[in-house]
Amino acid sequence: MGLFILLAGLSAYLTLSLVIQSEDSVIVPNFDGKDVVYVLEVLTELGLNTKVQGSDYSETIPKNHVIDQTPRPGAEIKKGRDVKFIISKGPKSVLMPNLIGLSPPQARIIFEENDLCQGNLARIHDERIPNENVIAQVPGSGRMVQRGQCVDLLVSLGPRPGASKMPDLDGLSLEDALLTIESSNLINGQIATANQKKRPRNVILEQQPLQGHRVIVKSPVNLVVNRKNGIQNGDLLRSVGRGRLLRYQIPPGLLKRHIRVTIQSKGYSGEIFDDFVKPGQDVWLIIPVVQETIVLVHEDDKLTLTKVFED
Repeated sequence: MGLFILLAGLSAYLTLSLVIQSEDSVIVPNFDGKDVVYVLEVLTELGLNTKVQGSDYSETIPKNHVIDQTPRPGAEIKKGRDVKFIISKGPKSVLMPNLIGLSPPQARIIFEENDLCQGNLARIHDERIPNENVIAQVPGSGRMVQRGQCVDLLVSLGPRPGASKMPDLDGLSLEDALLTIESSNLINGQIATANQKKRPRNVILEQQPLQGHRVIVKSPVNLVVNRKNGIQNGDLLRSVGRGRLLRYQIPPGLLKRHIRVTIQSKGYSGEIFDDFVKPGQDVWLIIPVVQETIVLVHEDDKLTLTKVFED
């Protein structure tokens, strides 16, 4: 009777041990050729850890799929253990994509997807291809290339900028000269001062480029205005001159206006305000002034106010 009880107890203990052991162990599935996302999901459910041991090129296993695993399929391991993988980087050679018509940022995305890199980038004007579009590529599309290879791009600058004859600004007031510059598709450059007593104050004495010369669209135009000499080697924003209050009223409407305010003087040229302002609001600015300071207000990139402050 005692022997029977002993055998029964031993049998129950062994059965319980096997149940507990089976609950703590799992059989490793076969992940060869499987996608890494699928692998991660399955191992998480089994209570095992995923560990990428390395990567390698493979002509038969697609990119981001399993080439090899450790332990091998069918092995029994404890929960919480690592299963290590070698992941495919795809074939070592790849078909060169067609980049013509794309922008350089779009081409860089394709480079990253195919383990390629950007090589030399050159730009030329082209009457047919829009600005920032790829005109040509080396190697050409459709060729088999090795991953890691760099690709040279030729990118369009768009049509060559138009040219026109430089208008004559001599004798115009500063305000009229600046408006003429903008209406001619040119941009304001540096404004210097000189003093010629026989000529009216605040008129243009010199211009660069000279009147009649061929100028490219968006070229800067430098002016010399008839005034008393301004600051010599001074910095307007660090000067001891007095500040003047400027009020600019935003016209009514539905959309915000882009307001940009710049100041120019003998010793300083810079931007003091650049923001979008609601319709109907006022922009109040304190303008630092030493002797003479020119204030230019642009609304949506159009010159709308030119004002001269004197100390």
